[in-house]
Amino acid sequence: MPRAIYLTADIRRLEKAAGDMTPPLMERAGAAAAELAEKIVAGKDILVLAGPGNNGGDARIAAAHLKERFFRVAVAGSPGELPPDRNWGLVIDGLFGIGLARSITGEHAGLVEYANRQRCPVLALDVPSGIQSDTGQVLGCAVRATHTLTFIALKPGLLTLDGPDYSGEVSVADLGLDLPNLQRPSAWVAEAEIFEGVLKRRPRNFHKGAAGSVGILGGARGMTGAALLAGRAALKLGAGRIYVGLLEPLAVDAAAPELMLRHADDVLGLDLDAIVVGPGLGRTDHAATLVGAVLSAEMPCVLDADALNLMADDEDLRLACERRKADTLITPHPAEAGRLLGITTQEVQADRVAAARALSKRYNAHVVLKGNGSIVVAHDGHLFINASGNPGMASAGMGDVLSGILGALLAQHYSGEAALTLGVHLHGCAADELAASGAGPVGIAAGDLLEPARRIWNCWLK
Repeated sequence: MPRAIYLTADIRRLEKAAGDMTPPLMERAGAAAAELAEKIVAGKDILVLAGPGNNGGDARIAAAHLKERFFRVAVAGSPGELPPDRNWGLVIDGLFGIGLARSITGEHAGLVEYANRQRCPVLALDVPSGIQSDTGQVLGCAVRATHTLTFIALKPGLLTLDGPDYSGEVSVADLGLDLPNLQRPSAWVAEAEIFEGVLKRRPRNFHKGAAGSVGILGGARGMTGAALLAGRAALKLGAGRIYVGLLEPLAVDAAAPELMLRHADDVLGLDLDAIVVGPGLGRTDHAATLVGAVLSAEMPCVLDADALNLMADDEDLRLACERRKADTLITPHPAEAGRLLGITTQEVQADRVAAARALSKRYNAHVVLKGNGSIVVAHDGHLFINASGNPGMASAGMGDVLSGILGALLAQHYSGEAALTLGVHLHGCAADELAASGAGPVGIAAGDLLEPARRIWNCWLK
């Protein structure tokens, strides 16, 4: 079952629609919090930090339920109400919930700091206090929870930017709402289950032509490795033929002799099903001409790295991208996204969902805004947040591997939306498999992802 994500405005509409439920939502939320608290508490003493709004109301109801279960519960809404230090078995954070729009300061900041000093489990209600629920931004300071019980549905801020570092283990209490019949989700968690019905299992009667041909353009002097990584990724993900068009001549890739190496200009004239442009491309006039040629071709394409930087600098390339009718996938990191939108990296990161949506609308493209909790927006507006991946992916060449994966999926005739969502999730899953095996997160190289990505993809296709 796909996991739904709701923005704050949609959660408010759901709360309003459920206003006459019996028992009311606050009672249900408090009871659900008490139930989880009982499972994770490490002793009999529980401190409940209760703020002034609905989140504080949820926390106080949870406190009442826990007292009925014979826990020793203290409730504090200010530093002056904190009891003398105890060996707490659990701290419940009910200071601020969704919709927080200002930085936490003063006495409430003192309570956040107190919660973060404790060595016991910390359970945040709805979102950790100080995390903006739609963006994942830290507003001044934030509670660093070991567990978060979010109500009704997941929120974007739990999955992107700083949210995952503060939320701990996230679980959802739907409070008995029939969500699909009340409000369409704002987004979904990117995972293979979403596209279960479109995965293409290979028949026995299959040949390399049916697996598609992909071209990869890049590999300027000193950067041939980027294009080769993309080519190797396309090979492992099942493309039938891979032509790597290099700006710096190379006779053969000894690690993957199956790749057909050409000059970049020669690849454009081949019969291709999809094309990737950008890995190691450079920012020369010749490179810009290649990007323009790709944008004028009526085939699915992936624009990555220097292709995006060139487009940001050239109005004609931007207009060519906007006019395309074939699927266009763009894969910026926050700095590249800022250049494409004419804003700062900080402004992109301040609202990653809004930035990704703006890119998709502006460039008529399927977009992944890379980073912690990559944001995927299809050009029809469908929004996904990817929860796979780990800090080991912060190394050179990771984007090149992703672009090769995407090119292979497009060549195998997956739609742009499916290719991008599946590819981004698969890319992160491969890194997670390496970390789970002890080969990361520290020291993961981009090429290390190729084998686990192939294994996981084949597992999904069974």
